[in-house]
Amino acid sequence: MNPTDTGLLVVDVQDRLLAVQPDEKRIVWNIRRLLDGARILGVRAAATEQYPEKLGPTSSILAERIDDPAVSKLAFSCADCSTIFEPWRAAGIHRVLVCGIETHVCVQQTVLDLLSTGMQVLVASDAVGSRYATDHEIALRRMETSGAIITTTEAALFEWCRVAGTAEFKSISALAKEELGVR
Repeated sequence: MNPTDTGLLVVDVQDRLLAVQPDEKRIVWNIRRLLDGARILGVRAAATEQYPEKLGPTSSILAERIDDPAVSKLAFSCADCSTIFEPWRAAGIHRVLVCGIETHVCVQQTVLDLLSTGMQVLVASDAVGSRYATDHEIALRRMETSGAIITTTEAALFEWCRVAGTAEFKSISALAKEELGVR
């Protein structure tokens, strides 16, 4: 991954869905760090919301870090959200780092559909979650065996950064050193 060929997709991180996540704080913390890193390094980021009329908006701490409003959807997969993917493809973005909830529903269906379009898809395993651990683990395995690359928040941040010794590296390094619950 590099900042010019990768988009960060935040899938359905809405307060009502977050409320049932056993790892809610970890998920939000890691997605927030990914969004902060994306901003530092110029990675495009977008968010979706599943049926926001019933499930509410994107968590405010994340929404304030995304330039464009979240795209509302009813389908579980985000792959048909043309307002996200058409501009990304036009800009040469052929990789997508996916984070969000729930791993085994909207995240997994999005990943599988994006893979079928020829995009390279990565999943930040520590920035996705499901209510039940077994759903989370099986979905990560299924996505990986289908061709997705499983990574972590910190690995993605440093992969985007690429080199040490820059102001961006210093900022990314600070994000990596944060402890859960900071900010």
